[in-house]
Amino acid sequence: MTTVRQVRFVSPGRPTPEGAGVELHRAFGFGQEELFDPFLMLDDFRSDHPSQYEAGFPWHPQRGIETITYMLEGEVDHGDSMGNSGTIGPGDVQWMTAGGGVIHQEMPRGDARGRMGGFQLWANLPARQKMIEPRYRGITAAEIPIEEAPGVRIRVICGSVGTSTGPVSDVVIEPEYLDVMLQAGITWTHPTRPGHTVFAYLFEGAARLGESNDPVVAGHGMVVLLGDGDQLSVAAGESGARFLLVSGRPLHEPIAWRGPIVMNTRGQLDTAWRELEAGTFVRHKAK
Repeated sequence: MTTVRQVRFVSPGRPTPEGAGVELHRAFGFGQEELFDPFLMLDDFRSDHPSQYEAGFPWHPQRGIETITYMLEGEVDHGDSMGNSGTIGPGDVQWMTAGGGVIHQEMPRGDARGRMGGFQLWANLPARQKMIEPRYRGITAAEIPIEEAPGVRIRVICGSVGTSTGPVSDVVIEPEYLDVMLQAGITWTHPTRPGHTVFAYLFEGAARLGESNDPVVAGHGMVVLLGDGDQLSVAAGESGARFLLVSGRPLHEPIAWRGPIVMNTRGQLDTAWRELEAGTFVRHKAK
């Protein structure tokens, strides 16, 4: 018997300054990590005004997490202590595993109209992988398959839809990351793994989620966390809907979090910050 996931929590994103002065909207973050486990944070950093993003995210450390950046418009120039550098363009994805520690920077640039936008998701690493060797995966827009059906268009970054499987694999939380576009009035159902955390972030149009007597209608800039079940049901509103659909296996582990470093104990967190001050934070060799 199919169990449709019902809405557990819904909330609008909140304006949050980040980096060197980037004005973004945080869908969820610190204080909600148990609710969204294994995900820690989702930022929507879209803007039409360069003054709101051009200061960027200069060199900063990260340890114990994975950061997933997905661009829609504009570009982000990046570099890291592993020796990677380049540009993330429209439709591209950067999947970085910070592991035992990396220092990197991300500097946004707008398109010809000044428009820039995308999302960054933080996923937690389990205790046994907190200190693994960092790794970087750059995925171009052309590498991301598109699954289509009448009124439905899905970019499959991670996971599987129909005959399409995303290019990202070998991630311990078994994530799914989809960019879903529905035309007006379309209802879309999608199988989900029971026990996995599933959320949707609406960034265009509106949609009705769940099949209860009082289903939740979510609009632009709202995150919807769903309860357990083996199927998702989404019905697009009169102007259609576009949303990120993300899922993953919860870790159910203690979290010690300060800034860009997420560990399991306060002692591990203190050690990381001491190493940063002492210049011993980065343990890998650059290319």
